[in-house]
Parts: sequence; structure tokens; C-alpha cells
Amino acid sequence: MKENFHIFTLKNGLRCIHARVKSDVARCAITVNVGSRDELSNQHAIAHFTEHAFFKGTSHRKAYQVNCRLENLGGELNAFTTKEDTTVHATIRKSDFSKALDLLRDVLFFSTFPQNEIEKEREVIADEINMYRDTPSDFIYDEVEDLLFSNSELGHNILGTKLDLHHIGHSNIMEFYKRGYTIDQMVISSLGDFSPKHIEALMERYFSDFTTPLRDFQRETPKLNPVFDVRKTRHTHQTHAMLCSRAFSMDDDQRIPYALLNNILGGPAANSRLNIILREKYGLTYSVDSSYTTYSDCGMAGIYFSSDKENSERCLEIIDSLLKELTQKPLTARQLSMAKKQFMSQMAISQEGREGYMLSLGKSLLVHNQVETMDEIYQKIQGVTSEEILESAQKVWGKYSLLMYV
Repeated sequence: MKENFHIFTLKNGLRCIHARVKSDVARCAITVNVGSRDELSNQHAIAHFTEHAFFKGTSHRKAYQVNCRLENLGGELNAFTTKEDTTVHATIRKSDFSKALDLLRDVLFFSTFPQNEIEKEREVIADEINMYRDTPSDFIYDEVEDLLFSNSELGHNILGTKLDLHHIGHSNIMEFYKRGYTIDQMVISSLGDFSPKHIEALMERYFSDFTTPLRDFQRETPKLNPVFDVRKTRHTHQTHAMLCSRAFSMDDDQRIPYALLNNILGGPAANSRLNIILREKYGLTYSVDSSYTTYSDCGMAGIYFSSDKENSERCLEIIDSLLKELTQKPLTARQLSMAKKQFMSQMAISQEGREGYMLSLGKSLLVHNQVETMDEIYQKIQGVTSEEILESAQKVWGKYSLLMYV
């Protein structure tokens, strides 16, 4: 996809970014710099609950009207919450784009969070929690973060617990909304076949008349916690294990060398080292991968695998040996060149997903107040040295923690 994006700011300070592409489909998202780590100690689960409550009625529409407005036109309205941001996004035919903007405006700025709808949604989210807890390969990711970032607001599950849900009502959501949903912490991203002049006029029409106070709080960086080795009995057919360590934030210069290393170690390609050794060479696991999650002020590196219980210790030994090699032996020039080419190709392919591209533009503008072109990112990747990758491996995997479901 050829990069052709336009950045502008509305008269109320709301930042916008638009990518022009030839298509009969248009997309728009509002990303807000507020997530579960911005909950107060008595508000756990409220960020995700608020996202659900956006669809439960506004000053102009009942819940069913919100949910049917775009779907009746063949479009989509959806949302998601992370630990640091919440996004509501819509996809529709180009000819109906103004209707999508009108609906996004309504749910973000005129939601009424009716108590009767909150009562019903509480049960829906409780069922979501049950479903999630029944999937250990997903649940272990959040539980390991709870341990790694314990005693901080990053250290609790986005969904919360059923007990957390019972403390949430209309007044609690309004309090959270007013505190976190401020214009200075929002970005609108859009993608479609519209000129910069036309998209600016649309955004001014639908979003320029809202004003809020500036955000009056800051996030606290989690303190480093001791290394842990936790084994929990869960009556599953397989062992599920997660090795983890603190890693680099989204602003850290070492994030790109480590992202390269993470791709080599256990990225999506079948030739990742973990997949080659554990699955292809020894046949010890069907599922193994590594992950790298960046936050505004820290990050987490993880390695996940599942295996038959009798193979779990062998898997741990092999992974430990591989990590020792990566922290002691730099990549050869050929290995480094191949890793860079693979990583850049994966990034290029990922940009073909237009919804993901639009969302990444919005997130970048929200967090960095600028957007790097792919060429600029490629230049940074090309500049990474074997020594930088080795240093990032040493900092992340010199010591690591473990959570295992046995």
C-alpha cells in the first residue's frame, strides 16, 4: 500500500490522520489513550465495561438503534480495550461514510450508560470471563503479566473478576469516562477515497464542537519485581507454560533490535528457532511462540508453549539452552541479513490489512504525535547491528520468570 496520509488538528485540539486509498470501502476509528492501567484501585474492570456500555444507548439512540445503524447498511461497528487504550471503529461503504462518523460521534460523546442496560451487560461480561478462563492458552498471558507487574495498575486483568463487575454502575462509569476521555488524549484515524480537503470538512462537521478539560493525571512506571517461578495445578490435558521478562518500552531505542530478536526466536514464521527446535526437530509441542508487548513506559517479553506433561521439563531445558546461546553469541552477518529481510517483508505484508493499517496510524499519532513512514522504519531496521541484538537479548533474557500450569 502506497503511503499517503494527511495529519491535521481540529479547532478544539482533536488530532486526526487520514490515509487516502482507492476503494469503495471507508473506515474510521477513534482511539483514546485510556485503558485498564488507568483505573483507580476501586475501578478494576471499568475500562472494558465502559467500552461495552458505549453500545447501550445514547441521547439520540436506543441500544438496538446503535447496533443496527451500520449493520443495516452492511457495515460494521466494533470496539476493543487494551491496558493503555480504547478504540471504537467502523467500516462502511464510501457512500455511507458520514453515517459512520455520525454514529461514532454519538457513542463516544453522547452515551448515557443506562443502568438497566448495565445490569444486563454485567452478565454478558461475566460470561466472557468464564470463556476466557476456560482457555488456558489465552488466560496464562494475562496471569503472567499480573505477576510480572504486580503492585502496579498494569498488573491486573483487563476483564477483571466477577466481583469487580458487581461494583460497577452508571455513576462509576460516568466518573471514569469524565476522568479519562479527554480531547487531548484522543485521535481520529480514517481511511478511504477522500481528498484531504473533504475529510477535514467532515471531521470539523462531526467532531470539532466538543471540549473537555486536559488530562490531570499521569501513569506511574511499574517497579521491577523479583524473578518468580510459579507452578499452578490446573486440571488440563496439557502443560501450559510462559517464560517472561521485562522488556523495552515503545519509545526505547532498543525496541527495534529486540523486535528483530523476538521474530528470530519465535515469530510467526515456521523457521523461527523455537518452532524449528521444539516442534520440527524433537516433536515436543504443537504450539510455541514468543511475544513482545510494548507499553508507554515499559514492556514484556514472553515465550509460550504447551506440551504433554511428560515433555514440559525437556521443553524448558531446550528453551533455556537457546536463550543462553542468544545472550552469548552474536548473529553472523548472514543470519542478521536474513532476519532483517524476513522482518521487513512481514511488516510490508501486514500493511496490506487496511483496518490494521488505519488503527496503527491512529495509535502512532496518539502516542508519538507523529507517524513514521515504512521507509523510515525500514532504515532503522537496516541499521541494527548484531551487537545491539545481543545486548537486547542479555538485558531481557539474562534472568527470566516462569508461570506453568501443571
